[in-house]
Amino acid sequence: MLAALSLDVVPLWVVVLAKSGFVLFVVVTTFAYAMLFERKIMAWMQLRPGPNRVGPWGLMQPAADAAKMMFKEDLTPSTADPFIYRFAPWISLATAMGVFAVIPFSETSGGLWSIGNVNSGILFVFALTSIGVYGISLAGWSSGSKYPLLGSVRSTAQMISYELAMTMSVIGVLILAGTTSFAGIVHAQAKWWFVLPQFVGFIVYIITAVAETNRAPFDLVEAETELVGGFHTEYSGLRFGLFFIAEYLNMIAVACVATLLFFGGWNPPFGLTVIPGIVWFLLKDGFFIFIYIWLRTTLPRLRYDRLMAFGWKVLLPVATLNLMVTAAIVAFGG
Repeated sequence: MLAALSLDVVPLWVVVLAKSGFVLFVVVTTFAYAMLFERKIMAWMQLRPGPNRVGPWGLMQPAADAAKMMFKEDLTPSTADPFIYRFAPWISLATAMGVFAVIPFSETSGGLWSIGNVNSGILFVFALTSIGVYGISLAGWSSGSKYPLLGSVRSTAQMISYELAMTMSVIGVLILAGTTSFAGIVHAQAKWWFVLPQFVGFIVYIITAVAETNRAPFDLVEAETELVGGFHTEYSGLRFGLFFIAEYLNMIAVACVATLLFFGGWNPPFGLTVIPGIVWFLLKDGFFIFIYIWLRTTLPRLRYDRLMAFGWKVLLPVATLNLMVTAAIVAFGG
């Protein structure tokens, strides 16, 4: 009789590879149905039926969209830099997917339900998402056309500007938690969630997260009426789809980070421990995604100069003031 194999004898790289494959499968599937969920919710808010032809209740629409995207003609402009033009979408996709490597979705008796437990998880996330800006800037520059170049320049300016306010908005949480580990931050919210003492930081984070992921009303990255189509004007087929997937993955990622930083992660509300922590985490994450959809359906796009002025003149000073007040209370209030 064969003895049962223990996980202790399995090489670490096999465990990490298996976890990575499973998480990526779940995340990509979530992206597909988050897109369908968005189209359904927008249709409901605008009194339309929404996708309802492919499969029961339109549930096969993501698969149909994926097949259509894969078989579309993929053109490369003659003026484009061949290597960078093809490489830029993968930068955006890789950085968007890499964030999920350090996000803990729950906690079990065997440890965290995540690929890797990094002591400075929030710093890793901000460092990785900063690299995603290169995908956008290189995509516009390598296309060899003035319209994508102009779109990438202002898209990069928008993302860098709001990234600074976003980083400042979460430092108050790190001060209260006393750690940069996601698990430590969640454990520090065992009594109350940080959305209460850090409500100002939470509001700043949500606004900057919408701008960072290029969603309405801050979707100036596309700017169809002004710059034809923004940085991805010259992209088609599967390469355009990679940018589209990266945008939705970033939306899911910032929702996960908001859940961990401000809403207690997998900690249940009102002591409802009968429901597993992973369920609470997914419910909170789904709530933030719904907020994204609600904003897109409700608010019009801002003008670009007002967008930049709002980031530098309003959000950054408010985030800095919130940081200073939090530090003073912790330092002098015990």
